[in-house]
Amino acid sequence: MKFTKTPLPGAYVIDLEKLGDDRGFFARLYCENEFREHELETHFVQINNSLSAQKGTLRGMHYQLEPAAEVKVVRCIKGSLYDVILDLRQDSPTFGQWYGAELSAENRRMMYVPRGFGHGFITLEDDTEAFYLVSNFYAPEKERGVRWNDPRFNIEWPIEPVVVSEKDSNHPDFDPDYHLK
Repeated sequence: MKFTKTPLPGAYVIDLEKLGDDRGFFARLYCENEFREHELETHFVQINNSLSAQKGTLRGMHYQLEPAAEVKVVRCIKGSLYDVILDLRQDSPTFGQWYGAELSAENRRMMYVPRGFGHGFITLEDDTEAFYLVSNFYAPEKERGVRWNDPRFNIEWPIEPVVVSEKDSNHPDFDPDYHLK
């Protein structure tokens, strides 16, 4: 695996190192030793899967508060999506900054999302499917969300959303007393 630091400390884009021959290729999606060498989370308790039927489906920006905060490793396995992470760590020099990258079935790229980050994506094709490793169990009382178009963060999505859930559309404007406590 090739780990590339993003501009947001602790977040990585991970590319597979494929070993191929005339049969195809082999690549590791996860290796505890390699993750540990980069000081990344190595304990995952869930593997989640999502399918978005329509191009322009936006999901996010989701996260959980401590002690349920979670690390995610996201990969697109069908179609393509634009994956966005938002640094919501109050003590971070990049607090409030976002980073996005295209993940697709073709490029097999993954996004490592640290604890304290909001996460979301928009699908760039119909029938886009993603899976992600998660380091903590879902805790509804610790769940929070930042609205995908909150002017405080000015996330630049590559296309205009066509489908956004009512829940994701109705997150309030960012307020540290709600979003971070």
